[in-house]
Amino acid sequence: MGNETVDWHSFGDLKDAALEGNYGAVVRRVRQILGLSQRQFADGCGLSQTALSRLENRGTGGGYAMDTLARIATAIRLPHDLVGLAHQPTGGEESVQRRGLLTGAVAATVSLTVGATRPPPGHTPVEPDALRQVTAAYRRLDATTPSRDLADVAHPHLRLIQNMTGRTTDPVHHQRMAAAASEAASFTAWLAWDMADHGTARRWYGTSITTAQTAGNELLTAYQLGSLASFDAETGHPATALRRVDQARRQFTGTPPPLAAAWLASIEALAHAAAHDPAACDRALAAAARHTGRISQADPVAWPWIFTFDDRKLSACRLACAARLPGSTRVRVTEHDLTTAVTGGHDKQRALITLNAAATHLTRDRDPEAAFALATRALHTGLRLASGRIADQARQFRSAAGRTTGAYAEEFDTLLHTAYL
Repeated sequence: MGNETVDWHSFGDLKDAALEGNYGAVVRRVRQILGLSQRQFADGCGLSQTALSRLENRGTGGGYAMDTLARIATAIRLPHDLVGLAHQPTGGEESVQRRGLLTGAVAATVSLTVGATRPPPGHTPVEPDALRQVTAAYRRLDATTPSRDLADVAHPHLRLIQNMTGRTTDPVHHQRMAAAASEAASFTAWLAWDMADHGTARRWYGTSITTAQTAGNELLTAYQLGSLASFDAETGHPATALRRVDQARRQFTGTPPPLAAAWLASIEALAHAAAHDPAACDRALAAAARHTGRISQADPVAWPWIFTFDDRKLSACRLACAARLPGSTRVRVTEHDLTTAVTGGHDKQRALITLNAAATHLTRDRDPEAAFALATRALHTGLRLASGRIADQARQFRSAAGRTTGAYAEEFDTLLHTAYL
């Protein structure tokens, strides 16, 4: 649909809009240059006119889906950097080899698990446990593997579980398979979130909740509700997040395990911060701290889906809340929080926490040089792992920094200009 002879970089207004992160304005201007109506342009890109209209008017606030921008850029032969995307790989040998290694490694895990634990006829089937182990292996790989590579194998894995669940006639086995499908669906949602594909993430989180309910597993349902609440809190829907936290708590017939209580309180705190309610945020953080203090005396197996919740996670939550409440005196970040939060955790999570620490240096310490140094380090990780979520948060940090300039900001701005969303 595009014209290969057009030098899109020669249009100064396109470059300016791209630098501001206003990719809707880029798309609108390109459409105007091509002389196409919204309907014509949308049809050529495989979008609805409504979706295109929303995209063109989205502004600099973020929330763009990488796959949509990539589809548009490919259709009109627009340089990907003008819509905030790194130059797309061609799906060559390296990509194929990576998918093959991921698929082969997990297939070997399944084979070993089933082969080592296959029960005699009449005993409980092992498929749910084997499939859950595969999902857990993917979660561990998420620390150092781009989400787009994991998605290539996670989606077929989820479809396999769903197909096997649909063929299961034994009620008890069906419930166990449904629980395995719920866990795989929430991981698929997590990958979509990391790729900044919020619509797909929300859909799979919804699937994880309904499938957990089908499994009759109240604890798993509470976890999936909490996961979606976390997504809502961080993507601009704090009121919805708070309702989901309340729904998650109501799943428990008794007192929630301390680990679950601390985790849900941390999500509540983040939602209050997103809603600009520092007093409520402070109360939720205090509750999270109380529950965290009780975790060591409790049975960790009672809440198996969260790896851990400790002082480091609490510090990370406090940093995230402070980043959303600049200037508030109710949510105080200490030096202990700053040094503790950015240690441990996997690469993607550590990068997100580091960006929150950078925001704290901007607002609390008034130290833009230190802030940009941290943000640049985090963004390097985001680029290495092609994380749209990290790039999105980096853009929010840059917006909060305003017109800050200087040598320490130049590297960050250059990286951000070619970052994945």
